[in-house]
Amino acid sequence: MADSSSVTLGMARSLLVDSSVCDSRMTDSSKDHTFLGLASDDADEILRRVETRVVLVGETGNDEELVKALEAIKVMEVPVVKIKEGDLGSDPREKLIKSIVNMDINVPLLKTDNVREFGDGEIAEFETVFVLKDFQSPDYSYLYRSESRVVGPPVLLRCAALAEPIPFSSRPLYSATMLNLSLCFTGFRKKEEVVNLVNLVHHMGGIIRKDFSTKVTHLVAQSTHGEKYRLAVCMGTPILTPDWIRESWEHRNDIHFHAGDENFRTAFKVPPFQDCVLSFLGFSDEEKTNMEERTLKHGGRFLEVGHEKCTHLVVEENSVKELPFDPSKKLHVVKQEWFWGSIQMDARAGEPMYSYEKSESPAMKKAVSMLSLTTPTSGRKRRRLRETLAQLAKETEISPFPPRKRPSAEHSLSMGSLLDISNTPETCKALADNAKPSKSSTPAQTKQSARWQVSKELYQTESNYVDILATVLQLFKYPLEKEGQVGGPILAQEEVKTIFGSIPDIYEVHTRIKADLEDLLVDWSEDKSVGDIILKYSGELVKAYPPFVNFFEMSKETIVRCEKQKPRFHAFLKINQAKPECGRQTLVELLIRPVQRLPSVALLLNDIKKHTSDDNPDKVTLERAIESLKEVMTHINEDKRKTEGQKQIFDVVYEVDGCPANLLSSHRSLVHRVETVALGDQPCDRGEHVSLFLFNDCLEIARKRHKVMSTFKSPLGQTRPPAQLKHITLMPLSQIRRVLDLHDTEECQNAFALVVRPPTEQENLLFSFQLVADEALKAVWLKTLCRQVANTICRADAEDLIQRTDPDSLQVSTKDMDSTLSRASRAIKKTSKKVTRAFSFTKTPKRVIQRAFMASSTPDDRSPVPDHLTRMASTSTLAAVHSPSMVNLTSAFERKYHTFSRSTTHLI
Repeated sequence: MADSSSVTLGMARSLLVDSSVCDSRMTDSSKDHTFLGLASDDADEILRRVETRVVLVGETGNDEELVKALEAIKVMEVPVVKIKEGDLGSDPREKLIKSIVNMDINVPLLKTDNVREFGDGEIAEFETVFVLKDFQSPDYSYLYRSESRVVGPPVLLRCAALAEPIPFSSRPLYSATMLNLSLCFTGFRKKEEVVNLVNLVHHMGGIIRKDFSTKVTHLVAQSTHGEKYRLAVCMGTPILTPDWIRESWEHRNDIHFHAGDENFRTAFKVPPFQDCVLSFLGFSDEEKTNMEERTLKHGGRFLEVGHEKCTHLVVEENSVKELPFDPSKKLHVVKQEWFWGSIQMDARAGEPMYSYEKSESPAMKKAVSMLSLTTPTSGRKRRRLRETLAQLAKETEISPFPPRKRPSAEHSLSMGSLLDISNTPETCKALADNAKPSKSSTPAQTKQSARWQVSKELYQTESNYVDILATVLQLFKYPLEKEGQVGGPILAQEEVKTIFGSIPDIYEVHTRIKADLEDLLVDWSEDKSVGDIILKYSGELVKAYPPFVNFFEMSKETIVRCEKQKPRFHAFLKINQAKPECGRQTLVELLIRPVQRLPSVALLLNDIKKHTSDDNPDKVTLERAIESLKEVMTHINEDKRKTEGQKQIFDVVYEVDGCPANLLSSHRSLVHRVETVALGDQPCDRGEHVSLFLFNDCLEIARKRHKVMSTFKSPLGQTRPPAQLKHITLMPLSQIRRVLDLHDTEECQNAFALVVRPPTEQENLLFSFQLVADEALKAVWLKTLCRQVANTICRADAEDLIQRTDPDSLQVSTKDMDSTLSRASRAIKKTSKKVTRAFSFTKTPKRVIQRAFMASSTPDDRSPVPDHLTRMASTSTLAAVHSPSMVNLTSAFERKYHTFSRSTTHLI
C-alpha cells in the first residue's frame, strides 16, 4: 500500500471501544470497503485471510428455529482498524481509523458445550460470534472477560427475518429491543443500580451517554430535580422511570417488540410531582380537594400549609395577599399556574418563572390613600367625597385587559382621553397645541349630549367585547391548534372545531364594527349615523352568529367532557383561566359572551334612538338597525330559551308595585336577590327596607311598602297577593362604576355601596346599603354583582370592580338605624313628600288612572275608557312604555330621588 499502513482484526478489538460515548456500535463506523489511503483490492486481499464463524453455545445448539435462521444468514459485520504510519512518539490512538465491513460467513454453524476450546478471542485469523441464551452463566462470564463477540438468539432471529447481516457490537448484544435509542441517566444515588441498568441497555442494543444533548432520545430519571431533567423538559425529550428498562428486558425475546414504542413507554413516564410534597393556600375547599386528588394521581404527596416536609407551597395569587409565615429557602412558593402547567406538560415545570410575589396595584394604592383623607369642615368633606367618587369611577374606565404601550400625552391625544367627558375644552386645547394634527385631536365638548354618551358606551362595550374574543382565540383556540405540542395534541381537531365554532368569524366582523364606531366618535356630530354601521354588517352577523349560538350547548358539553376525560386539557384550562386576561372566568363563561352580545347591542341602540330627535335621519336608521338585529336573533334556536327564568321575572313583576313592564325580556334572567336597609338619602330615604333584584344586565331596586293594598283583582277575575314592594328604579348594570366593600367598624356593620353614574348625569352618585343577612352572604353577593356588571360592559376583570374602603371616608354609618330619632326623621320626610305631592300640578301618573279603571271594572260590565286615557295606558309596544319614575315631577325633592329614571326605558 502507498502509505505502508496495515489492517488488523480481532486482536485490535479492544482499541475499537469508545469509552467516552459507550456506544453499542463503533463510533465513526462505515460499511464502505475503502479507507483513506487503502484501496479496495488491498482490503479484500487482507480480509480473505480472516475466517468467519458462528458458534452455538450449550442449549442454543438444540434450538431448531435458531439453526434454521442461522442457515439463512450469509453475512456478518466485521470490524476493521487501519493503523496509519505517523511520527515517532505520537499518540497511537491518533493512528487508528475504524470501520465495519460485511463479510460472508465461511463456517455458518458450529456447536459446543465448552467455549474455552475456541481460545481467548484474541486470534486475528478468526472472527467468531458466540450465541448464548443465558447472559448470567459461567460461559458468558468467560467470553465477556476475553472480549469475545456474544449475541443472543433474538439477534439471529431478527437478522434472518429482515435479511440483515449479523451486527457488530463492542459489547454483548442479546436483542435489538433498544436499537437506535440513546439514553441518559439522572437522579440516581446508588451506583450499583445504575450499572445494572446500563448493562441491560447495552444488552438490548441501546446507547448510554453521560451528558445530556440533542442526541439523547430518552432520559431515565429517578427524580424531577437536576439540570438534565430541566433540559429534557425544555426539549420535549421523553422522561421515563427505570422500570421502563426493566420491563423492556422482559420483552427481550420478542423480535417484533421495540422499547421506543410510544404506547408502551407512556406507562413509564415520570409523574410531574414525583418526590414533591405540596401544600395549597388560598383555594376553596372544593378546588383544594380537586388539586390534592390530582397531586396523588401525578405521583406527589400533600400536607397542610406550613409543614416542614413540604417542598412546594402552591398559592392562589388572586386571593392571597400575604403569606401566613416566612418560607424557608428550600420551600418553593409558586403560583397555581405552576401546578396546572406541570400537569399539562406531563413534567414538573421550572419554579423560578412561576414564583409567587406579593403585588400591589398603584391605582388601588392611590384610591385607598385618597379615601383615608378626612377634613374637619363639612364643605371640604363633601368636596373630598366628590373627588373620591370621581377617582373610583375613573379607575373603572380602564381597559379590562393589561395596559398596552401608548404614545405620550405630550405628543398626541389618546382615544381614552378623547372619550373622557371630564376633559374640559381648555385641557384638550392645551394638549392639542403640542400635538400633530390627527383625527383624534378634536377637543371634547363641555357637556356632551345623552346621545353621545350612549354611543360612547356602545363603543366601549364593543371594544371590550372584541378584546375578549381575541383572548378566546389567542389563549385557547390557537394554542390547541398549534402543531408540535409538548406531549402531543391536547385535543383532537374535531373537538377544537366543535368548541370554538364560528368565533373567528364573529371576531372578524366585530373588529370592523369597532373600528367604524371609533371613527364615528373621533369626528362626532349629532347628524352622524350609528344605525348605518350596524346595517352595514347585518348580513355578516346573520351568517356568523346562528351557527355558534345554536350549537353553544354542544360546545359547552364538549368542554365539560374533555375536561373530565383529559387531564392535560383540564390543566390547560386552569393555566389560561387564571391569567388576568380571562378575569378568572372559565372558558364556558367567556364563550357565552357572543350569546349575550346581540341583545346588549339592541338595548344600547334603542337607548340611542330614545335620545335621538325626530328630525334626525338616524332615527329611522336606528329602527332599521334594531330590526336587523332582531332578524339575527330570530335565527337562534328558540329551544335555548329558559322558561324557568322567565317565570322568576314574572314573579318579580307581580311582587313589585309599579315595576316597569319592559323588565320582561326573553334574554333576561334573575341572578340574585338580597334584602338591605338604605344608609343614605339615595335612591330612597335612610332606614328604608330595600330589596335588590340582580338580573344579568340590570338591577331592580324596590323598597318595602308602608301600606299594603288589599288583594288585587284583575279585569279577568283572577286574583293574586298584593304587592309587598314599591318600585324605585330599574338601573342598567353599565351605570355601576365601582362596588365598594365597606370595612366593618363599630359604627358600620355589614355594609356596601355602589358608585353609579347615569349617562345623563355629570356627577357620580353614591348608593349605600346594609345587608340584612350575615357577612358570609355579603362576600357572595358582591362577587356575583361584580361578575354581572363585568359581563354587561364586556370586561374580564370582575374583581377589579370591588374596592375595600373605610366607611368614614364616605360618611356612611349604620349606627342608630332603629333609634327613636331616626324613626322620627323618616316620618318627617314622608310627611314632606305627601305635602309636596298634594300641591303638585303635575298630571296623575298613568298607572294610577289605569289601576282605577281596572279596579272599578268587571269582566262583564266595564265602562269604556276614554280614548286619550286608552292611549296613555297602552302597553302594546314595550319599547315605548315609560316606567312610573319617568313622570315629570315638579318637586326638586322628588327629582333628586329619581336620578336614574331617564335611563331605564332601553331595557327591553
